[in-house]
Amino acid sequence: MPIKNSAKKYMRASESRTITNKIVKGAVKSVIKKTREAAKAGDTKISKELMQKAQKALDKAVQKKIIKKNTAARKKSRLNALIKKAASK
Repeated sequence: MPIKNSAKKYMRASESRTITNKIVKGAVKSVIKKTREAAKAGDTKISKELMQKAQKALDKAVQKKIIKKNTAARKKSRLNALIKKAASK
């Protein structure tokens, strides 16, 4: 346990940031998972709608500096490729 007041405050702040980050990351992961499942099932319309939600969630996470910009770009690119591949089948 920290002794100084500033260290105690830092611990409280980091705990609250950790909770917020987990919530946002969980939302991103869940929408990506739903998009992948829809693409594998062959629902092109639903997967495209979920792709828009995934892009929005990823962009918000980047804006809040929870994930890096290139990570979000990579995830969006891979999701888009998966949807296109599923749509062509």
